[in-house]
Amino acid sequence: MTHDTTPSDDAFGALAPSVDRAVMADSIKAFSVEFDRRFEFLLTPADSVPDALQQAMRYSALAPGKRLRPFLVVRCCELVGGSRDSVWHVAAAIECVHAFSLIHDDLPAMDDDDLRRGRPTCHKAFDEATAVLAGDALLALAFGLLADHTPDPAQGVRLVSELASGAGWCGMIGGQAADIAGEKQPASVDLAKYIHDRKTAALFRTACRLGALMGGGAVEQIDALGQFGHELGVSFQIADDLLDVSASDEEIGKRTGKDADAGKQSYPRCVGITASRASARASAAAALAQLQPFASEADDLRQLAVYVVDRNY
Repeated sequence: MTHDTTPSDDAFGALAPSVDRAVMADSIKAFSVEFDRRFEFLLTPADSVPDALQQAMRYSALAPGKRLRPFLVVRCCELVGGSRDSVWHVAAAIECVHAFSLIHDDLPAMDDDDLRRGRPTCHKAFDEATAVLAGDALLALAFGLLADHTPDPAQGVRLVSELASGAGWCGMIGGQAADIAGEKQPASVDLAKYIHDRKTAALFRTACRLGALMGGGAVEQIDALGQFGHELGVSFQIADDLLDVSASDEEIGKRTGKDADAGKQSYPRCVGITASRASARASAAAALAQLQPFASEADDLRQLAVYVVDRNY
């Protein structure tokens, strides 16, 4: 039986800036429009790509979304002195990996979802085999973008290695495996944390580190921004857990209540609603603490951390 417990020390209020949610939503939307224009160009297929495959890839990758991971890539690059124009291919690479993960997550063999971002999932819009291959191709494309569009070969190798670590068996894919293995097991907050650290937070961390690496950041800057991304990702996933038990399908564009149905290791299942909210705020506070060296230049990231923890979609 789970119960609600609230940590007594919550630093979130002391660090969190005030956020106008409408303004923040407009800012995220403006970035997504700019990113999507560039992303669509990078997703233009060669003539030799089978038509169904390229359609499925573009259907999923260009589906409406917040583009938080690409946003983190671009802003972390700028924070360490890098050029915005130099990093769009890196932002596209991280979104390819994210789109790949969603396609495969939705498959019948995994979470078996019919709806994603308010539209039929890839395997429903096309077919299961095409969806598997579209995900595979997006993952491969991510590494191709880093290798082909990074002018400095040594830097390109670092970016490829960083993305492989964040997306692979020690990162996101490992988290997906643990998520599936944990279904129907007794509720364990330690296991839920293990899954969140890898399945979601690893890619947020990687997005921030990739941006800082591309911008030529110092080791301390790269590490601080990577830790910011990690804590932001944990907060984001706990908020997602809470939405699964409190929001409607229409509000968030996918089926809700499925975590409980599948016996997922979610925070609400493990510790209850109140303690889950407190944990999300604690992770957001830890994320905010990592931004102190960047002064006011990181204010938009601070506002994002606050926006994410109490999001309603």
